[in-house]
Amino acid sequence: MGGKLRKFIQSAAALMVAAASPAVAGEQDFVLVNNTGYAVEEVYVSPTRVADWQEDVLGADMLPDGSRVTITFDRSEDSCLWDLKVVYEDTEAVEWPSFNLCEISVITISYDEDTGDTIADYE
Repeated sequence: MGGKLRKFIQSAAALMVAAASPAVAGEQDFVLVNNTGYAVEEVYVSPTRVADWQEDVLGADMLPDGSRVTITFDRSEDSCLWDLKVVYEDTEAVEWPSFNLCEISVITISYDEDTGDTIADYE
């Protein structure tokens, strides 16, 4: 997973315009927690200003319910605003725009059976 993630981050960084003031190295790293009741097959993170999701950061891995994964960024990355997309085993996808990963360290996704919504809480 490490090599693919590094390649993804390098590709994403090459596509975006540099921010006015660079963030501290590794500031965007975060933990993704899956509390949906379902396995997540794919996870994508993309700078908010980029229209392409690039590569699945999980690679060949899956994120089972109740599990967590740390998403790490290249040291030279300076964008703070990132979009998140998860794809479940049944190919249903959910997207969230504009997480400020310079201020967020954990994103927990959960599924509300009553409403049918997948919610992303963060801290």
